[in-house]
This record gives sequence, C-alpha cells and structure tokens, in this order.
Amino acid sequence: MGKIEGSRRSSVSEFLLLGLSDDPELQLLLFGLFLSMYLVTILGNLLIILAVTSDSHLHSPMYFFLSNLSLTDVSFTTTTIPKMLVNLQTHSKSITYAGCLSQVTFFSLFVCLESLLLTVMAYDRLVAICHPLHYLVIMNPLLCGLFVLVSFSISLLTSLLHYLVMSQLTFCPEVEIPHFFCDLSQLLNLACSDTSTNNILIYFIGTIFGGIPLSGILYSYTQIMSSILRISSLGGRYKVFSTCGSHLVVVCLFYGTGLGVYLTTHNAHSSAAASVVYAIITPMLNPFIYSLRNKDMKRALKTLFVKGNI
Repeated sequence: MGKIEGSRRSSVSEFLLLGLSDDPELQLLLFGLFLSMYLVTILGNLLIILAVTSDSHLHSPMYFFLSNLSLTDVSFTTTTIPKMLVNLQTHSKSITYAGCLSQVTFFSLFVCLESLLLTVMAYDRLVAICHPLHYLVIMNPLLCGLFVLVSFSISLLTSLLHYLVMSQLTFCPEVEIPHFFCDLSQLLNLACSDTSTNNILIYFIGTIFGGIPLSGILYSYTQIMSSILRISSLGGRYKVFSTCGSHLVVVCLFYGTGLGVYLTTHNAHSSAAASVVYAIITPMLNPFIYSLRNKDMKRALKTLFVKGNI
C-alpha cells in the first residue's frame, strides 16, 4: 500500500500557478503591465550592455561588472515573466513539473549571481576610492574575469544543489502554488515527503550566499566612508562618493526587497506582491539608476542613438 501511495505522489506531472488574480479583466491589465515592464527591462539592460561594449571609454572594471549585472538581470526576469505572460494570455495556470524545477533552479542561480556581482562591484569601488593609484594594477582584466567566473561557478553549484534536493521530493495531489512562479518556499509546502534537508539547505545557502556577500558589501562601504571622511572639502567628498552612489542604491533595492520577500513567506499573497518588486521592478530600475546620473553612460547611450547602432 505504501509503494502505491508513494507512486501516486510521485506521478505529479504539473503544478498550477494561481498568479496574482483570477479576475479576467484584471488579468488583461496585468498582462499589459508586466509585458511593458519586461520589455523595458530587456531594452534598458541591453542598452547598458551595448553602450559598454561599443564605447572604449567604458572599457573599465566598473562597467565590465555592470554589463554582467545587466545580463544577469535580463536572465533573472526571463526566468519567470514569459511563463507568467503566457498563462495570463491563455488563461491557463499550468506549468509542467520539469518547468517548475527549472524555474526554481534558474531563479536561485541568478539571485545568487546578482548577490555575488554586487559584492564584487563593492570591492571594485573600494579599490578605486581607497587605492586609486593602484586601481588598474589590482583590478586587471584577468582578476575581473576571474571574479565573474568564480561568481557564476558558485551560483551554478548552489542552483544545482537546490535542483538535486528538490528532485528527490514527492508531492501531494494538491498542486496549487499561490504565486506567479515556482517559488521555492511555496513548492516545499506541497511536498508530502520530508523537507528537513531542503530547509537546512535553504538556511545554509541563505546564510552563506546572503550573509557573507552582504557583510563584504558593508565592510567595503565602511572602508570607503572612512576614506571619504579624510577628504577635507565637501565638494571632494561628494565627487568621490558619487562614483559609488548608484551601486549603493541598487544594493539597497536588491537586499531590501529580498528581505521583504523573506519576511512575507508565511503569507502567500504578500509574498507574491513582494516578489513582483524583487523579481520584476528592481531589475527594471537598475539601468535607470546606473545611467541617469552617470555622465559617461549618458554620453555612450547618446552616441548609440546618434550613430544608429541600435
């Protein structure tokens, strides 16, 4: 009897994503809204990548990391939004078992990668402000490439661990997920098998790849502020701090909204709403944050438009 029951639990072939609303009229509005946000996110981040690659003045470590962050944001949003748009358009709520596990895997991959890239960018600002004379020697192309490669490798390992552990779970016949994508915590609530290993893994990864990068960012900015305070003139302080202002805003958005998602996991509707900000709005805002107050980036973007390269 136990084997038959286990077989039934394991035979789940799809899940139902309940999304943000069941109202057909509201779903049409949501489709238009999220499609617009997705297109803005893709266009904004691709423009950043094009500007960095086409303008020789932007061939520096800071913009190299920024282009990788933009590529991560594009991948991050593509993990969840296209499937949500398809479901809104077709009034379907289904996602296959394999598709759901893929979403969990890639979502954790790009979340971890974004966290590590923001940490590397904080270190880049630390070296630029605290050791300006040695900046190009320390942040050489080999080290920059190594930083990105290591960040991606760690993120890939983390996501594969999630996939392996999740693939061992069996799920109950109740397959409704009160979310617009396969959220890891909501998916665990549907498991009929023991999830203690998964919970330990989540807390461990959250502590290691959330706490350590954030600690590294805080340490970098502690050192940066210490160096800035040693500058006598207010104008000089502002000029130096302005070089890392955009990064600081992006860090606050990413970790602030991420904390909001974590604190609302017990409430499905609140968690879904917080995830909209975390997984959709934040990646959309990043290109604007980095370009609006950056003269070099605005000049490069203007050159792109004038030359008709886009």
